[in-house]
Amino acid sequence: MSDSVPAQLTTARMGTLRLRHTPLVRVTHWIATACFLALLVSGTEILISHPQFYWGETGNVMTPSLFRLPIPASRARVNTGYGFVLADQNGWSRSLHFQTAWLLLFTGALYTGAGLLNRHFRDNLLPALADLRPRAFGNVVAQHLKFRRPAESGSYNVLQRVTYLVVLFLLFPLMVWTGLAMSPAITSAWPAIVTVLGGQQSARTLHFFVAIALVLFVVAHLAMVIRVGFKDRTRAMIAGRVIQED
Repeated sequence: MSDSVPAQLTTARMGTLRLRHTPLVRVTHWIATACFLALLVSGTEILISHPQFYWGETGNVMTPSLFRLPIPASRARVNTGYGFVLADQNGWSRSLHFQTAWLLLFTGALYTGAGLLNRHFRDNLLPALADLRPRAFGNVVAQHLKFRRPAESGSYNVLQRVTYLVVLFLLFPLMVWTGLAMSPAITSAWPAIVTVLGGQQSARTLHFFVAIALVLFVVAHLAMVIRVGFKDRTRAMIAGRVIQED
């Protein structure tokens, strides 16, 4: 007879399985992850075709730029100071960027609608007023800056709650808004969507900075997932359950 203990008994003795993520959260999370990667790659390729930014309605190689990125371009007419140009991937990247953006928009709308209906945002993301006080909030931020592993509580701390709410209800809508403001088909039907931003070039510049903020959020999110346990968190986002100690 083997001395090994069955896996299910070991798990039962260590703790009980607890639901952490609903099927909707898990499905939308992985769709959003795939969309983010596709948008990051295609967006980078689009950026390389013209790594200069402007403010206002128009901007081109004949007008002064607001700022430029110190990278070579994929178009010879864009003078970036390099003696060579990169391969032009602007065609497929724009097509992929456009199609993926709509998929992410519908996925985000589904997640947001469900979160409002089932009170997920109110119960799990809305921070308590006491936690928003400067001293309490500062203590949580200080713990993160010290890279200390947070205690397993089964709920988000105030910094996580505020960050997720900012991403969901500020950065994500602003990303969609500035993206639509760069579409001639959209702006011809609703010109106010771009004029309030200052013009199409202003929308492109804002789109870039919001994208940078979202990339930083994803990097910080991955760092925290690795810190608290990459394998357990990934398993929870796939299977939906985590082991909770008794």
